[in-house]
Amino acid sequence: MFNLAKTLSPAHADVAQERRREADADLILVHRVQAGEVDCFETLITKYRERIWGVIYHMTSNREDAADLTQDTFIKAFQSINRFQGQSAFFTWLYRIAVNATLNYLQKAKLRRFFRLEKIRDEEPVGALLDQLADPGNTSDRAACLNELQQKLNEAMQKLSIPHRTVVTLFEIDGLSHEEIAEVVNCSVGTVRSRLHYAKQQLQADLQNYLNA
Repeated sequence: MFNLAKTLSPAHADVAQERRREADADLILVHRVQAGEVDCFETLITKYRERIWGVIYHMTSNREDAADLTQDTFIKAFQSINRFQGQSAFFTWLYRIAVNATLNYLQKAKLRRFFRLEKIRDEEPVGALLDQLADPGNTSDRAACLNELQQKLNEAMQKLSIPHRTVVTLFEIDGLSHEEIAEVVNCSVGTVRSRLHYAKQQLQADLQNYLNA
């Protein structure tokens, strides 16, 4: 049988074990809700509300829309809770509801998402673009340079398709793994990697005039 702990580094194995513990704890709460203890769903809302809001916000760039869609997500999740059978982690199932609701909203409203530069983690592929910024030499010049790059990055993100922006959001903003993203957006892991790779290439190409050679 595939042994995840032996395959991953110790740090990744610890993360995987924590995710499993989290999934087990969530499943207990879900079973209690399904058994009629509806108050337990409030615990799940408290646990995931900020994370769900964050993902939706970075897909819509609108706080009010994010709040409304977050509320809709939990309403839909509660209404569908009896259909959850634990075949995936609860948070993955919940993210799928949130992402689908947001994608439907974006498609109907024909909105573009602005990508917040300051939210990108430095250690991740898109965040690594920041390491290539020329050093302006003083704080004021650097702030102006970052502001300009923020605008250009927003424009570059708008050129990506919604599926590409979605996987970038889930990977860069919320730190989901390739496998988790694949479950959320209902595609293969290879497709997730391909979309991330394409998005990175497109962003680098669009921003090359603002980055060091």
